[in-house]
Amino acid sequence: MVRVSRRAFATAALAALATVPQASAAPGRRAVPAAATGEMRGMWVATVTNRDWPSRPGLSAAEQRAELVAHLDAAVRARLNTVVFQVRPTADALWPSPHEPWSQYLTGTQGRHPGWDPLGTAVAEAHARGLHLHAWFNPYRVALHADPARLTASHPARRNPSWVVTYGGRLYYNPGLPEVRAFVREAMLDAVRRYPVDAVHFDDYFYPYPVAGQTFDDDLAYDTHGGAFPDRAAWRRDNVDRLVRETAAGIRAIRPGTRFGISPFGVWRNAGTDPLGSDTRAGVQTYDDLHADTRRWARENWIDYICPQLYWNIGFPDADYATLLRWWAGVVHGSGTRLYAGEALYKAGDPAQPAHWQDPAELSRHLTLAEKYPQVRGHVFFAAREVTADPIGAMARVVADHYRRPVKPPR
Repeated sequence: MVRVSRRAFATAALAALATVPQASAAPGRRAVPAAATGEMRGMWVATVTNRDWPSRPGLSAAEQRAELVAHLDAAVRARLNTVVFQVRPTADALWPSPHEPWSQYLTGTQGRHPGWDPLGTAVAEAHARGLHLHAWFNPYRVALHADPARLTASHPARRNPSWVVTYGGRLYYNPGLPEVRAFVREAMLDAVRRYPVDAVHFDDYFYPYPVAGQTFDDDLAYDTHGGAFPDRAAWRRDNVDRLVRETAAGIRAIRPGTRFGISPFGVWRNAGTDPLGSDTRAGVQTYDDLHADTRRWARENWIDYICPQLYWNIGFPDADYATLLRWWAGVVHGSGTRLYAGEALYKAGDPAQPAHWQDPAELSRHLTLAEKYPQVRGHVFFAAREVTADPIGAMARVVADHYRRPVKPPR
């Protein structure tokens, strides 16, 4: 989930904010239990490109462990209760996986043992501090480059080159192949078998974000498996739907009580594309561009929580935080899916961002606004580096205004 520039947004006027009242669940749907307690106060810890941790590849095991523990301690100081730890950034692993190589972000060399078990340690140290640990996986990204020869010789993508699509200068597993879905699901569920993680977490990457002038070449897979669908887009959405449903079923079978959450890009569809969509003019729509029907997953209770990345300020013309928060509250209304808001702490104080993000109170206003919606059960902040550094005091303002006392993680 490293923040990169999204496609440009067009200008638009957005609807006025309106609260969504609480109501009982529709028949046949799992409602949020009346006795549910706790509030999500989370932060992401990104390991891809050493974004948050470790600070650089090649540190000793003791140095890596000390940095990881420091992030957990920072979460406790900020009165957070959940850490979303990226353990499979690029078809690799931060635990001794029998399926995939050790991550290059640990040692600098893919496949090299780091001398310790980061995920096992993270789970134990988080739980010792009263934190929940959500294991964050990226299902299909293989490499941030396009050269299979740079992967370790035993890498599954090298042993199975037909599984891989080169697109936008990167390597991806092809979601349209049943054998790929089975493999990535098993590779991820291995961590659930080994460790008492509190949740499995996916980010926003399913089919890759569109790259102008390039085509994701899944012709052969579509010809082989897509005959029952009206078009390629419907087939691709079904492929992603299958991964979500099958992963959820696998988690329930292996470790009942472990939750499953997804943090998608914040716009499902614009209202100009679909009347059910949000009053936005986003240049990316997850349903159409990433083939991820995030609204359906939430409304039909395929997942336990959804944490849309609402990485815009209140009043942003093309994707207003207030408008999107209201829209997502309406999506989960009457369902059993919990809603957490993904917050762009990384933008606070960034000189490249608009004026709103230079105000330390912007994020605190997000939490104040969310109090109007009983459907919003908490917030997750991107990311750990900014929780610690807090360059303009935006996180400190959130803590002072909203997190005066610790609360238990959601159950």
